[in-house]
Amino acid sequence: MAAGGVGLIIGSSSNDSEASDARLFHLCDFTAFQRLPCARASTLMTGWEVRPSNRAQERRLRVALVVLLIALPLAFYAGNWWQARANQGQAQAFTAMQGQVEEQARELDELRQRMAVLSSGEQLAQQSNEQSRQTIKLLEEQNFKQQQELAFYKGVLAPDSKVNGLLIRSFDIHATETPGLYRFKLMLSRIGKDDKPLQGRLNVQLEGSLNGKAKNLPLSQLSGDLPDGSTDKAIPFAFKHLQAIPDGGRLGELRIPEGFAPKRIRIKADVEGGKAVERQIEWTDG
Repeated sequence: MAAGGVGLIIGSSSNDSEASDARLFHLCDFTAFQRLPCARASTLMTGWEVRPSNRAQERRLRVALVVLLIALPLAFYAGNWWQARANQGQAQAFTAMQGQVEEQARELDELRQRMAVLSSGEQLAQQSNEQSRQTIKLLEEQNFKQQQELAFYKGVLAPDSKVNGLLIRSFDIHATETPGLYRFKLMLSRIGKDDKPLQGRLNVQLEGSLNGKAKNLPLSQLSGDLPDGSTDKAIPFAFKHLQAIPDGGRLGELRIPEGFAPKRIRIKADVEGGKAVERQIEWTDG
């Protein structure tokens, strides 16, 4: 920059050397360009001209860079804040739904206890018994729907689970007023962040003893409330979040042969494209 404070850009001019010399000598009257004598500068710089640089454009570029550097972290933190708010809303919905499921489970237990007390009395009315059964059925259907939604929220709130695949949630057994006749429900669900449907086959065996000798009975020989295509060693399943066997909110019926003493239920699930899952559940007459 010259002493006069003017930024200089040097570029070639026209072929008119006399005009160039005139302009150069004019500058020499006011500045000391690169500390050279004016005569020498005229000799060296013939054919060049001086142009002022565009400082306004440079300032705009620097401002744009500063704005960009500030906007990037702000966008990152805004995204994190939005994700945290979304997870908080899902967690609240999950907590409320879990409370409803627990409350309905308590109501079911109370009704079952009431039916057990009434069935032991000699003056049990058939109408009252049927009404209790219908109420239990309705509550079980509602509870099943709530469990479906609960399984979905568990998958949403735990996307980073290290375990992925099938979960054998429960095998519920309920005694009836008829000896040897039970009601049951098998619940399957998924865990992990994968959202692909799960399908495969179940092998459900009732282990126990018959007339003092160890014996295993497949579930298909004890109940007719199984999915189509079920065999002694394979019960098909296919679901995305949750599946009950039998399906819907109803309970299946299971009849134990006379003289058979059940001890436990052994369930093995072979998942297509995944690891096999096995669970053992002790038998209860609850």
